[in-house]
Amino acid sequence: MQTIVLVLFEVLIVIGLSRVVGLGFRWIKQPLVIGEIVAGIMLGPSLFGLVAPDLAASLFPAEAVPFLNILSQVGLIFFMFLIGLELDPKYLKGNLDIAILTSHVSILVPFSLGSLLALLLYPLVSNSSVTFTAFALFLGAAMSITAFPVLARIITENNLQGTRLGTLALTCAAVDDVTAWCLLALAIAVTRTNSMAGAIPTIIYSLLYIGFMLTAGRWFLQKLSDHYNRTARLSQFVLAGIYMGVVASALITELIGIHLIFGAFLLGAAMPKNPRLVRELAEKTEDFVLTFLLPIFFAYSGLRTEIGLLNKPELWLLCLLVLTVAIIGKYVGTYVAARVCGIEKREASALGWLMNTRGLTELIVLNIGLSLGVISPLLFTMLVIMALVTTFMTSPLLEWTYPKHLIQQDVLEEVGQTPEDLEKLTPETATYQILVPVANPNTQKILLELALAIAGTKLQPSVVHPLQLIELNDDYLFSSTPLEADRLIQQRRTQLEELIQTLEPPDVRAMVHPIVRMANDVARETAKIAKLDRADLILLGWHRSGFSTNRLGGRVGQILSTAPVDVAVFVDLADSSNLARPYENLLVPYSANIHDELGLELAIRLLINSDTRRLSILRVTQANQPVRELSYESSTLIEQLPERVRSRIEMPIIESSDPIAAVVEASATVDLTIAGTSRAWGIERQTLGRYTDQLAIQCRSTLLITRRYSKVTSHLASMLSDKNPSGVKV
Repeated sequence: MQTIVLVLFEVLIVIGLSRVVGLGFRWIKQPLVIGEIVAGIMLGPSLFGLVAPDLAASLFPAEAVPFLNILSQVGLIFFMFLIGLELDPKYLKGNLDIAILTSHVSILVPFSLGSLLALLLYPLVSNSSVTFTAFALFLGAAMSITAFPVLARIITENNLQGTRLGTLALTCAAVDDVTAWCLLALAIAVTRTNSMAGAIPTIIYSLLYIGFMLTAGRWFLQKLSDHYNRTARLSQFVLAGIYMGVVASALITELIGIHLIFGAFLLGAAMPKNPRLVRELAEKTEDFVLTFLLPIFFAYSGLRTEIGLLNKPELWLLCLLVLTVAIIGKYVGTYVAARVCGIEKREASALGWLMNTRGLTELIVLNIGLSLGVISPLLFTMLVIMALVTTFMTSPLLEWTYPKHLIQQDVLEEVGQTPEDLEKLTPETATYQILVPVANPNTQKILLELALAIAGTKLQPSVVHPLQLIELNDDYLFSSTPLEADRLIQQRRTQLEELIQTLEPPDVRAMVHPIVRMANDVARETAKIAKLDRADLILLGWHRSGFSTNRLGGRVGQILSTAPVDVAVFVDLADSSNLARPYENLLVPYSANIHDELGLELAIRLLINSDTRRLSILRVTQANQPVRELSYESSTLIEQLPERVRSRIEMPIIESSDPIAAVVEASATVDLTIAGTSRAWGIERQTLGRYTDQLAIQCRSTLLITRRYSKVTSHLASMLSDKNPSGVKV
């Protein structure tokens, strides 16, 4: 087979598998990069070569591997450029003195422990061709690394940007990144010259080049930024010039004697942090680099990872020792330094776990060490396992140390509330809360108006939370960096505030408190926020799934199936979401199940909050079948209503062999039909959480589909209060 054909076939397999495995790891709430690294390992001798050695040798022959190496090196150059580009000085704002101390102690402790560990490992896994100094430097650097891109992504996913912990972690990681790369450059220089003294010229040349890039280079790049501001576009000519600069800078640092990745990183770091320029440059660069070139790097690393080398119990014990030293060194160093600086225990512990994140950055260091021969394939495998475990454990340990409800308390400004507001919004004050996921603020005003109509002002104090979730799709994208996340959050918050200002009458606007957050799974995050905020109801609009005609499929179906609160799905058949709806005539088809009970409660809330609405509770009976009576709870509620409310309720009974057809016919004369997710109305949960939607298809009015989560929850609890026997303000 021709080499080019073979390499292209390898690339095809690598990209496909990395996407599939990466998405699998995202599903279990792990960074995409972990899945991509595992996919690379699966293609190597650790799995594919073990299960089908002949096929693996045919697909990944030795003569094709150098081509993968070249592609992976190109990917690394531009990835390091992206890291430098996104390393904004703004991450160094606030608590810089604490961050510098904490960061350097978090490097010094694992670096020292790694150097001590080198005394044990050097005679076991190295040879005389590698000096102990170079070996110890590399092992110490590998123990000290924190992956800034992965940490930034975790902070964004957990909406920690802007919190004390998030700001401190980002500052520590930024300082750590710069210091660790300097240590790695020193380790490479010592390795290539075989002595500390021989590395001095390389160090001097490196310092001179850094000085040049931060002065003359930065001046030239600033001129480029000024040109961009005048033209407001990044032309192909300018982009070609920048890419040439990346490659040239990489070549210079390679010739100096450190490594080509440093030149690319340095150029990215020296770029003026013009937000629009950085955003456009990152967006033009990252898609190809992250989806095409970087998975090849993972595959190349996987081909060099041989877990089968750990074929003795004592070698696994050594691997465990390496892992233990790496975790304890980073955690203890960070925790102790943070506590000395006055950080409270929980935040110091969470910071220690965050700084243990190593990810792809660690893999880059290890590949350099293996290529230079300073670490053996056996030690390389141990350290790859260490990188995977330390990155894998970060999210669950962070969640354990710093749960979501504490993050929520730490970011009160995200929901537009003061601490006093938060005290008011508690179950003890009987506040009624509706969470309204808003996909597009420009088209979903009607959803907020319905939520306000349900919440109302005539029962207990109520709050409506329009929820805007900004979805994170992939790792390392510029949109997932904390600074860009803050910009997007502010942009969406402004849109929601503009929407709120259009609501009428003006006094209802005080009831609306928007929530804007980042999320990598919209349905799952919506359910979490509803639980944390103790929402009484999720009110969401129907959106047709791209791969299904089912109205209750996609995210709507996921929220219906998983949200731990009551849910109502609004299907606006008029499809004109900006037009006001009076909802003067309401219809509740009743079949005596908990979902219909929820629909009836919401209808009564709508009735109480307006003096002109009318409600029809429709019961459909078939021939020779008894009429289904209202439940005791519903009958009691209706009896407690004031006469001026009760008089606007009618309860017709229709005999029909087709209950759904009867409801459809009745819906033609009303403004809003409220139906529970029951078999009686052709709306029921089937296998895998899928819902049928027969009534949603045939209904002639706007439709609200209700799904009750708990029989205990009452949306008219205030009416049953001894302090408010009528439950209605006069």
